Amino acid sequence: MPAVSLDNPAFTEEQKHYLQGFFAGLQHRGAVPFVGYLPDGRITNDPTTKAANLATEEPESVYFGTPISELCREELWKYEQNPLDLWEKLLAHASEDRAPEAADIFRFKFHGLFYVAPAQDSFMLRLRAPGGFLTSAQMRGLADMAEDWGAGRCDLTTRANVQIREFRPRDIVRVLNKVQSLGMTSRGSGADNIRNITASPLSGLDPTELLDVQPLASALQYYISNSHDLYGLPRKFNVAFDSGGDISVLADTNDIGFVAVEVAEGTDIPAGIYFRVLLCGITGHRQFATDSGLLLRPDQAVAVAVAMIRVFIAHGDRTDRKKARLKYLIDKWGIAKFLEETEKRLAFPLMYFAAADCLPRRAIDRAGHIGIHPQLQPGLMSIGVVVPVGRLPVAQMRAVACIAEEYGSGELRLTVWQNLILPNIPIDQLEAAQKSLRDAGLDYTAGPVLSGTVACTGNQGCRYAASDTKTHAVALANSLDQHFNILGPINLHVTGCHHSCAQHYIGDIGLMGVKVSGEEGYQVLLGGGADADQGLARELIPAIKFSELTPVLHRLFHAYSEQRSGQESFLKFARRHSIEQLRAFCAPEAAR
Repeated sequence: MPAVSLDNPAFTEEQKHYLQGFFAGLQHRGAVPFVGYLPDGRITNDPTTKAANLATEEPESVYFGTPISELCREELWKYEQNPLDLWEKLLAHASEDRAPEAADIFRFKFHGLFYVAPAQDSFMLRLRAPGGFLTSAQMRGLADMAEDWGAGRCDLTTRANVQIREFRPRDIVRVLNKVQSLGMTSRGSGADNIRNITASPLSGLDPTELLDVQPLASALQYYISNSHDLYGLPRKFNVAFDSGGDISVLADTNDIGFVAVEVAEGTDIPAGIYFRVLLCGITGHRQFATDSGLLLRPDQAVAVAVAMIRVFIAHGDRTDRKKARLKYLIDKWGIAKFLEETEKRLAFPLMYFAAADCLPRRAIDRAGHIGIHPQLQPGLMSIGVVVPVGRLPVAQMRAVACIAEEYGSGELRLTVWQNLILPNIPIDQLEAAQKSLRDAGLDYTAGPVLSGTVACTGNQGCRYAASDTKTHAVALANSLDQHFNILGPINLHVTGCHHSCAQHYIGDIGLMGVKVSGEEGYQVLLGGGADADQGLARELIPAIKFSELTPVLHRLFHAYSEQRSGQESFLKFARRHSIEQLRAFCAPEAAR
């Protein structure tokens, strides 16, 4: 480019002044003006600052407010593919009879399908039964499914629902289609979802209850089923509705527990039936749900549950699975802030009312889920059927379906105690129904230990479990019932690992599976309870082989039989003594 002379007569004086300024600026600053961003976002023209041109830099993507780089593995899997959008993948696995890889093992749980290798090289299906309600037609259809494709039995669970095992990959689509044809669903029954909604099992039938809560459990389930955003929580979530009647639904072990209460005349609010709201039960982490201070009208409960769940979805920890339950969000925030965030999502104000100003809850019948009981409806009875640790073979599944139809109303109610109830049986049909149960190999009576025994799947179907929990639980319960005259029911909770699916911390006797010198064994705890007996069990024995456990507990129960005070229950006996005293009762010399 040729040099430009400002002495050129072709330039006017005004043009000469402009060009002089322009070239002086280029000489001082360089050829290109600088534009950049300061850390606070302001724009600068000074190239000596430590600024960068951020105009083309995009912020890191987030998932529920968490940067993708900080997500834990499972949250990243959900971000990469929504687990609900897997139908073509399910079809492909069934067509190829192929087991899923790690990410899809997790995602398939959103459809209720659990690939349980290495314990079993097959799938377990977990269903949903809101409030524990089943029809006889559904039970019969599940029996067909278990016989045609599964293990020939179902397992009743501690969330009052049903699991069926040993499905091959080639059958998973047939299984899901069959579930849908029965008017049931398994969607959201596993992984990071709201688990089966539990409710008092005789709701609407119990003459002692304050409120029929079954419609609320169903309503919440229907809302979940039709709300895409209520799947894929930070971790699992449990909700329970307690009618205030005879049978416990263990509301204080749930993330949210709605417990019906009565408010009498003479307070600042109208007398009537309300719900108290319990928050943050997670007994595997050694915590019961505590009263939040809220008092709700029954018509508000489902809306409040949904609002609370959405607060948890928005703010729960997605970086650390160990800190991803509701308990840890409220530990971080406090209940007041959690309720404030909940209220922001509601079109009505929350009401606070002291628990002490509500009428006391009636006593719970710890054996009320077993045996024959009159209903609210005159002339009708319910039969609580014993199903030891929840195992129900196909023949018995069909039998209870037939008995429910022939003598009852075609309904079955499941309980958190892994058994079932046949309701609406006329008194004049009761004897025939009892005989039909006995003919099917079932019973409606059990010893005080067996009637309160629950057990998780154990190592026969779960890779985490260290012991055969179901077999051991039944053997131990029967042995104690046969050898001792025990006052009142005893809850024996047998779980296979620290995940505590059978809630061993709340049992009169709690056992957690451990390996002892290569053999199956247990950690032994005593003195746990829920509801009015709320308390965490204390460790009696850190680890003992199962082959050595029965004689140890026999010595303990011998001491209880000899030294109890009057009609003292085993729970009160265990709590009255120190761990050192209880261990002394278990020692071999104590039996002499």
